[in-house]
This record gives sequence, structure tokens and C-alpha cells, in this order.
Amino acid sequence: MSRWSVRPGTSYPLGATVQRGGVNFSVYSKNATLVELLLFDAEDAAKPERIISLSPQEHRTYHYWHVFVPNLIPGQLYAFRALGPFESERGLRFDGNRVLLDPYGRAVAVPKTYDRRVTDCARAMKSIVADPSSYDWEGDLPLHRPFVETIIYELHVRGFTRHPSSLVDPQKSGTFAGLIEKIPYLIDLGITAVELMPVFQFDSTDAPEGRVNYWGYSPVSFFAPHRAYSSRQDQFGPIYEFRDMVKAFHRAGIEIILDVVYNHTAEANELGPTFCFRGFENSAYYLLLPDPSRYADYSGTGNSLNANHPIVRRMILDSLRYWVTEMHVDGFRFDLASVLARGEDGTPLVNPPIIWDIETDPVLAGTKIIAEAWDVGGLYQVGSFVGDSWQEWNGKFRDDIRRFLKGDRCTVSNLAARLLGSPDIYDHEDREAEQSINFVTCHDGFTLNDLVSYNQKHNEDNGEKNRDGMNNNLSWNCGAEGPTEDAAIDALRSRQIKNFFVLTMIAFGTPMLLMGDEMRRSLRGNNNAYCQDNESNWLDWSLLKRHADLHRFVKTLVAFRSRRDVVMERVPLRLNQLLQHAQLAWHGTTLHQPDWSDDSHSIAFTIKSLRERFTIHVMLNAFWEPLNFELPAADEEHAIDWRRWIDTSSESPDDICQWEEAPKVSQSHYVVAERSLVLVVKMNR
Repeated sequence: MSRWSVRPGTSYPLGATVQRGGVNFSVYSKNATLVELLLFDAEDAAKPERIISLSPQEHRTYHYWHVFVPNLIPGQLYAFRALGPFESERGLRFDGNRVLLDPYGRAVAVPKTYDRRVTDCARAMKSIVADPSSYDWEGDLPLHRPFVETIIYELHVRGFTRHPSSLVDPQKSGTFAGLIEKIPYLIDLGITAVELMPVFQFDSTDAPEGRVNYWGYSPVSFFAPHRAYSSRQDQFGPIYEFRDMVKAFHRAGIEIILDVVYNHTAEANELGPTFCFRGFENSAYYLLLPDPSRYADYSGTGNSLNANHPIVRRMILDSLRYWVTEMHVDGFRFDLASVLARGEDGTPLVNPPIIWDIETDPVLAGTKIIAEAWDVGGLYQVGSFVGDSWQEWNGKFRDDIRRFLKGDRCTVSNLAARLLGSPDIYDHEDREAEQSINFVTCHDGFTLNDLVSYNQKHNEDNGEKNRDGMNNNLSWNCGAEGPTEDAAIDALRSRQIKNFFVLTMIAFGTPMLLMGDEMRRSLRGNNNAYCQDNESNWLDWSLLKRHADLHRFVKTLVAFRSRRDVVMERVPLRLNQLLQHAQLAWHGTTLHQPDWSDDSHSIAFTIKSLRERFTIHVMLNAFWEPLNFELPAADEEHAIDWRRWIDTSSESPDDICQWEEAPKVSQSHYVVAERSLVLVVKMNR
């Protein structure tokens, strides 16, 4: 047989599959009249080494175009062209000049001269034939840690170690390998899961002129790790290095959760580039408006994936299965997950097929699935997201905690609900308390330091005249906009930051922390730093020494989570059961007299652990003057006194103590300073 002879091949599996004697290629296109497989000998090749035309008679089964090419091996560069009608009024956008990535490609080559605006081969991305089976996992498997034990840390792969102060091997900074070097830090902090901002191959040029797409919410492939996050220069570097990272994190007991973007792609709207999906079957992959020449946009990026179309459903499921079975990830956070709840006309569905597909898929059983349960089209589904096992980013927790500590009116009742796992949102679902992912900051918006340092966003560096990013940040600068040399203002900011951490960590639910908040990372008031790949956006590790007191505070607070009965004894309780078992009493400054009025800025409560091993009394004062709180009586019979565990108004190390070392509090009252939180504890005998 000639080196260049081909066989018809098979429609399954999709993508490029290494088989005995060669590689099978298969791709979906319903309305193409001809599909060409392009083979390249270099990522910047000006033309294909060979073009294989797939005839409808021999290489098409139903709407799948396929071919088996003998003698090909892993590492082969390839792409497609799909020829057919360009009739935008019918939703068809075929362009025989476009070099198209394989929608199922496991690796992507990006030429140094890549340009999303042009059509020539030399500057187009190309897929790479990969063999996922060629890796030794050494017995590694996803950890399946229960949510009740989980503390999530959201981080950016590049930003976490790119700054020179990270002291990571310069050849590995900003990469998957660089993350491995920081595992000891995460263990010491007490983190059990890292949530990685997008790691699928994305278009870094999808940004305003002169800037780059840094965050990665601009995917071009749902199967390939982002090449720039690999320190290795070989074709399979991203795949192997990602796996090395996962394996290393698992050995340390830390799970890997991926922030996945199945709601849109970098192809944008009708004016955007064509590099993959649009070129194969535009109306299948994207939601179109009644005028099919235009795109529905529920993601704010120009297009929205047609997630409930059978072809796209299958692709999303196949992608998730791949990352679990072949890459061993532990979970997924779905960006703008409510887009997945929309039907082909954009209308929200009562039972979206793709959401139930994900939940009920046996391959994904035990995998963490977390929804950002809203989209930019106005669909807000926190507390109503379809499914029986989806966790949800609780945006109301973020907002209500911010309002309370900012000193807004009408906040105490909502604060209480958020601390109790948001029963007003979730108790109708009879789920575990950890369904609520509790956070006050994430990549999108102010860092915690900036939340207490700025009243307004300052996004001028993004080149969009400060029009981008959220306007309603519920922030308060504590008396000065931005950096200050006023010691009193800085002390107040430090206190507020500690207040935020305490409320996040003591609340029922799953806590999530943002990279660098524990050392007061600042983005100088930029609340949408998606296009800033520079030192202003990279984590400056010198902050760790400068704010060692805060780091110690957070580390000690995180350790508290492991002392809870539900963790130590793995008590499987749903939120309703937990609330029924909780021996909880609400107070104001006077015992048993909570002030739920609109003008209240304080609340206190006493709660015993489920097995009554300890009791905690919490006093929260968001008022701008000190308040004198009455304490419950100590157990005189057994001479057990309250011990002051946390007082956020105190200087380190008195702001937080180990329980056994905490000073006794024998008086009947405790003066809680303005805008401070105090927690006292006693061990029950």
C-alpha cells in the first residue's frame, strides 16, 4: 500500500484517533458539500504537505466525514477545510479558504505569527494528533473528597507563579509545572481544592488592541490544555505537564477543579473570526437570532453555544468525560451555566437536556459540578438551577455579606440567612448545606483588599474608557480612595478584611477564597483585569511577608473548619437536618433580644457543635461605634470559662488564637469595637 493511500475510515470516534497502522479522523458537518483534511509538516507551514479530499460517497456516514490515513503517528499537524454555501440568511457560513481546527482536537499548535483576522495557513492554528493513552498515571485517580471537607482556592495558572517574587524556577513560572512548586504553600494554608481559571486552549489575542486575553474565557478548543501554560516546548508538553500537575496535587490531597467555558467560543459574532465551529456547522454550534445572520448573545462575548443541540451536547459530555478519565480532574465550575439552560430559540428550558446529561452521566458520577447560575441575558437561577446535585456559586452570599460589613441598612436578616447556608434560597431542595459555594470575592470584580480600598472601579488601563466591569461593587474605601498612608484607615481596612474572612469561614456551606486575598493582593481598583498580563495582575509574593499577620489569621481560621463535627465524624446531614440539630440562639447586645430592624447593624448568636464538644458565641458589630454585648453565663459548676478566640479589632497575634491558648473571658459583657467581630469559645466537658 502506498504511503499516501487512505481508507474510508469510521465515523466513531470523533476527532483524530491513533489506531493500529495509522490515524482515523472524523468530524461533523451536516451541510458541507466537501470536507478536506489538511496535513502539515510545521505549525507555520505556508501550505499543507498534503490535502486529502473526503468524498461524500466514500468518506461520509450520515453527517460525519471520516477517513483513515495509514502511517500517521502522534505529533502529526492537521486541520480541515469545509466547503459549502455561504448563506448567512440561512445560518450557513462555509468558507473554503478557512483553516479549521478539529472540534475534538487534543492538542493545538499556535504559530508565532498567529493572526485571528487572516486566512492563510502559515498564521492559522492547527490541531495535533495525540495519543492520550501514552502516560503512566502510577495509580492516580480523582480524589472524590466530600464537599463537607472542601475549601476552594480560585487561582490563575499563569498569575500564581509568574511574578519574579514567586521564586519559582524561571523556566517554570506561570505554568502547570510552576504550580507544583507552590503545593507546600497551599497545604500549609489548608486548601483542599484549587479551582483553576480556564485552562482549555484559548485565543490570547481576543482582547482590545495592544492587550491580551489573560483570563482565558475565550476558548478555541474544549479538549486541549492551553499551550502557553506548559514549560515544555514539545508538542505534547501541555498534556503531559497538566497530568504531572494533577498527579502531584493528588499526592498532596488537593483536588483540581476546572473553570470551564461551555457557553461561548472565541469566534464571537458575525464579525468575528472563523477557526472551527462556525466553519463546520454554524447553526448547530451557535444560538442564532430570528435573523439567522446574527448571533444570540447571552454570554456578553458575541455568541452563545447551542448547548442543547444534540451535536453540542455530545461534544460537551465527551469533553467532560475526557478531562475526568484521561486527565483525572476532580470537578468543574461552569462559567455562566445558565446559558446551558437555554433552548435553541434562547428560551429557558424547564428540564435542559445537557444539564441532566451532565448530572446523570455515570462517567462523571462523584465529580464535583458547580454552576455559576446566571448569564448576562438576565437569567438568574441561584436557588433554582435544575438538577439534584449541582452546587452553586452563591452570588447573594457575596452581596449580602458586603452590604452588612459596609454598614448598609436592612442587612441583618439577610446576613443571618447567609450564615445558615441560605435556607431562604436552598431549603426547598432538601440538599446538603455545602450546595452553597460561599464567596465574597472571585476573579471577576475587586480583590478583597480593593473591596475595602475603593468606592469606584478604576479600569482605565483596560483601554475601554472605564466602561467595562461592574459598577455596583458594594465596596467601601474606609475613608480614602486607593492606597493611603493614614494608619487608622489602613487598620480599618485590615479589620474589614478579617471580618470578611471570618464570615465566609464560619458560614454553613462550601467556602471559596480568591488567590492572594490572604496577603492583601491589589489590582489597583481594576475590577475587570481580564486583559492585563503584567506584574499588576500577577501575584506579588512579597506581600506574604508584608502581611504575614493576615496570612496567619486566615491560616488559623481555615484550620477551624477541620474541627467541625461534620468533618471529624463525617456526619451526613442535609441543610434542613443541620438547622434542626443546631442548638442556635440569636441575641442582640442583650441576650435573647436580637434586633432585626432595618436600622440594626449588629447581631449575636450562640451555637453548639453537633456533638456538643464545643460552644461558640459570635458577636458581629458593623456599627460605627463600639457596642457592649452581654455574654451567656459561663459553666460555673465545671469552672469552664469563655475564651476569646477571635477579635478582629486586636493586633496580631491577639486577633486570633488557637483555642487551647486563647485568654479567658470571665466578665459578663464584652465591648466589641466598631466594625469588628468577636468570637468566644468554650470546650464542653
